Amino acid sequence: MNLGRTVFAQLVELLPRKAFDLAVRRYGGRRRVRALSCMDQLLCMIFAQFTARASLRETVSCLRALGPRRYHLGLRGSVAKSTLADANERRDFRIFRDLALAMIATGRLELPVDRDLARLEADVFALDSTTIDLCLKLFPWALFRRRKAAVKAHTLFDLNTGIPVFMRISQGKTHDLWMLDQIVPLAGAFYVMDRGYVDFARLYRMHLAGAFFVTRAKRRMDCRVTERRPVPPGGPVRSDWLIRPGGPLSRRLYPDTLRRIRYVDPETGKRLVFLTNNLTLNPLTIALLYRKRWRIELFFKWIKQHLHIKSFFGTSPNAVQSQLWIAVIVYVLVAQCKQRHQLPQTLNEVLQILGVTLLQKTPINGLFSEEDVSDTMVMNCNQLELFKL
Repeated sequence: MNLGRTVFAQLVELLPRKAFDLAVRRYGGRRRVRALSCMDQLLCMIFAQFTARASLRETVSCLRALGPRRYHLGLRGSVAKSTLADANERRDFRIFRDLALAMIATGRLELPVDRDLARLEADVFALDSTTIDLCLKLFPWALFRRRKAAVKAHTLFDLNTGIPVFMRISQGKTHDLWMLDQIVPLAGAFYVMDRGYVDFARLYRMHLAGAFFVTRAKRRMDCRVTERRPVPPGGPVRSDWLIRPGGPLSRRLYPDTLRRIRYVDPETGKRLVFLTNNLTLNPLTIALLYRKRWRIELFFKWIKQHLHIKSFFGTSPNAVQSQLWIAVIVYVLVAQCKQRHQLPQTLNEVLQILGVTLLQKTPINGLFSEEDVSDTMVMNCNQLELFKL
């Protein structure tokens, strides 16, 4: 008896099918396809992420064990390991990248905005990267160290809604500054970075685009103070200066005014020196923006702990990028599911519950409804007590 759609079918319904079909046509996803379509490949990989499968062999074995119930996952037939492996190796990863970007565009409109940042009425992004270690023999193209391979996921993270907006994958030895050359700064937006991104030429290009940056100043930075602004005595802000770069090369690369703020964290006592091109915001707001940067670190930690991105189902650069973009798709799916159904659970709890109930024909709201379970049991008077002495 058919009682409704499975949980997996309800999740897949959130995927923008039109954007996916356009991406498939744009990058030739249907070229020379005999058995496994792009959608079947995507569904298999999403299933592997939700159920925490560790390899292609394990994923295919679980799908085969489902038998006819694969139909309720949207799969039209059985999946062979070699077919799925070839699809991951050869099918253009940009199909899944464009799908993820379409989902991110929708998610940024419907996900709630951080309360602390809402008053800025501006886009706030964090820019950072995370390194994923790989085996050098299996991934010789991912240069990192002499006896070690790795890739870097350079990520632009929307601090307002808590989802990544863009990601670029590079070899592990690529410097973080490379990502500043890959993005187009938005006028009026804030970009929060650590001091590894301090490069006056690139920061000045961001300044000319009308964007604002917040970063930490490097130690012993040579500068010339042009104005010392008053700060409240005894507060966490110790100084608020307008400066000009001091060195001849720095003056040539950034020939404009910067703002240097010395701040002491009231909770930890840590001393921080911020560098920004925004000359009007309250210094405490600048410190708040940098504090919010920690959300991208939590994002990296979350996807490494709860999604399958530490080991990969293929060894080619295309397979690695496909799996990383599908992991982003799953992350946005979970965030959208939590928001649309107003679930009180955390993202981790939502992911775990969905992972063990994918084939249940239950509305998603019903999975997370809290039921009051009484600790007392009504015992039948005719029932004997088993352990009564």
